[in-house]
Order: sequence, then structure tokens, then C-alpha cells
Amino acid sequence: MWRVLSLLLTLSRGSLCLDKLNMCMDAKHHKEDPGPEGALYQQCEPWRANACCRANTTEQAHEDNSYLYNFNWNHCGIMSPKCKQHFVQDTCFYECSPHLGPWIQKVDQSWRRERILDVPLCMDDCHSWWEDCKDDITCKSNWHLGWNWTGTGTNRTNKCPADAKCSKWTDFFPTPKSMCEDIWSKSYLYTTLTKSSGRCMQLWFTGPNPNTKVAEYYLNGASKHQTFAVIAPLLSLLVSCLFA
Repeated sequence: MWRVLSLLLTLSRGSLCLDKLNMCMDAKHHKEDPGPEGALYQQCEPWRANACCRANTTEQAHEDNSYLYNFNWNHCGIMSPKCKQHFVQDTCFYECSPHLGPWIQKVDQSWRRERILDVPLCMDDCHSWWEDCKDDITCKSNWHLGWNWTGTGTNRTNKCPADAKCSKWTDFFPTPKSMCEDIWSKSYLYTTLTKSSGRCMQLWFTGPNPNTKVAEYYLNGASKHQTFAVIAPLLSLLVSCLFA
């Protein structure tokens, strides 16, 4: 009995972790499985060794109003180049990263079946993003919902709601935390962790992808809790058999 229980424990831990460490979301432009993409474009290039995105997706990620989501960054005037580069990097991270498994959640939306929730973002990236955008202008704090969408097909784009007023960035996002957590419906979790900690996900990096080890860290912690949930009923059954 103990031998069977040990085998079940080993198998369950492996199955809980292995598939989530290297996977792609079930979303609009993601590949089914991650793999090398040698021609990724500009800011998305760091993911070329193992990516959930294709080259054409990354090229469109750099456009002001691309066909990816027809999202208009310039909804309150021209977004500054220094601010826009962070949104391009954010798009690359979302579309290309194969290491978001610990934070992928099922959703019922017309354009995707999975999303990320509470990805622990490195403080360095969140603060630099906010600093480079704080002098820009917007009309909303949640950019996922509530836009006035106009046009059809490739001409479809988002505009500010009729009752929304364009105002200073800091009126909607007074702190880096508010921006990183609110702008994409809690996709990101603000942390005080730095890149050197190895415990937070990096939007910006060069060289080997540092997020591989971060995902492993969180998966190992999550798998312990999930494995207990799987094994606990078996332990209860074993005890009842021994004392029957």
C-alpha cells in the first residue's frame, strides 16, 4: 500500500509541474506549443530561442494600431515613444512567453479561453514603466474593458467612452502599483522584488530567459499544495484500511 501511495505521489507531482513549465496560453495569437522562432522582431527578439509567438505577431506588436487587437495607444493624443516602448515590451511578454503556466486561468471570452492573473512583476520593470509614462495622458484606468469600439474589420478601434475625460496619467495611475495591477485587470501583481531576487517575472531582459527559473520556483511551491490535495484522500483511505 505504501509503495502504491509513493508512486501516486511521484506521478501526481510530475504531472502537475511538467506541462505548466513550458506552455502557451489558449488565446488569440498564441501558438499551440512553444518553440524556437529565429526571426522575432525588435523588442520581442529575446524570446526567439523558445516562444509562443510567431514573427508576424511580433512585427504587429510594434504598430500603433495593429491587427492583433486593433488597440489604439493614441486614444488621448500621441503616446510618447518612451511610454509606448513599455507597452510593446508588455505585448511581447504576453504573446511570446512560454513560462506563464503558474498564472494561467481559464476564461470564457470571445477572443481567448485563457488569461494570466497576478503574475508577480519585478519592481524594477513596473517602476520604469510608470516613470516613462507618467507625463502621458489617458482616459481610463482599466484598459481591458469599457472602451467605445468603432468601425469594423481592420478599421475597428477603441475610443474613449463618451463620459470619459482625457487627463494626466497620474490621475488614473497615481503609483506604479496602481498602473501595473489595474491597467490589464490584475494580470500583473506588483511586488517589491527586484530582478536579482529570482522571484519575479521580468518584462525586459537580454540573454537566456530568466523567467524559466522564476516559473520553476512558483510551480514547485504550488505543486506541493496541489499534491497534498490529491494525496490527502488516499491517506485517509489508507488509515481507514489499517484500522478497519
